[in-house]
Amino acid sequence: MSPVRRCSRTACGRPAVATLTYVYADSTAVLGPLATYAEPHCYDLCAEHAERLTAPRGWEVVRLATEAGPLRRSSDDLEALANAVREAARPQERGPRPVRGGDADPAEAGRRGHLRVLRSPES
Repeated sequence: MSPVRRCSRTACGRPAVATLTYVYADSTAVLGPLATYAEPHCYDLCAEHAERLTAPRGWEVVRLATEAGPLRRSSDDLEALANAVREAARPQERGPRPVRGGDADPAEAGRRGHLRVLRSPES
């Protein structure tokens, strides 16, 4: 077995640089950095296919910024992952939720379902 993961697209043998995941409940396709390991319901894409990615009509594509340097893991990354899993496992409330000034997360730039878009720490 090769240690380099390849693009999931048929007949493409280029190395994968990004991972595509679908969130069917939110009609969202999430394209982010290459996942640390291959998941059965995710698709690894090469740079060309990641750049040309389109989603079905009515779907939103969320492109997460990829770092040019090597992947570094820290305890903060693991804590953020654990928090995301906990939040996704929480039962979803139906209907609009009022947002009060004190409840809003200042780092949050947007929200769609259980997915959140966070502001860059530099901004």
